[in-house]
Amino acid sequence: MPITVLVHLSGEDAVVGEIEDMPAPTDVAITLNNPRKRDGKDLAYLQGNVVTVLWPMHRINFIEIMPTAEEESLIGPVRE
Repeated sequence: MPITVLVHLSGEDAVVGEIEDMPAPTDVAITLNNPRKRDGKDLAYLQGNVVTVLWPMHRINFIEIMPTAEEESLIGPVRE
């Protein structure tokens, strides 16, 4: 099951995409499927037909793991 992530690249805007597995501490690159901007638009520096990109880990500041629909439904409304 693909995991949706938000990848923060050094000196660039964050990129949204899907990964198959969480990166291990020994990985030197991350494979990101369906890369796009946060608003869903294509990335200007990639060709229009690109569906998979490999980024070296030294270019990545950090990775945010987005919740799935199932996880979001587990958390109900919070009363203050």
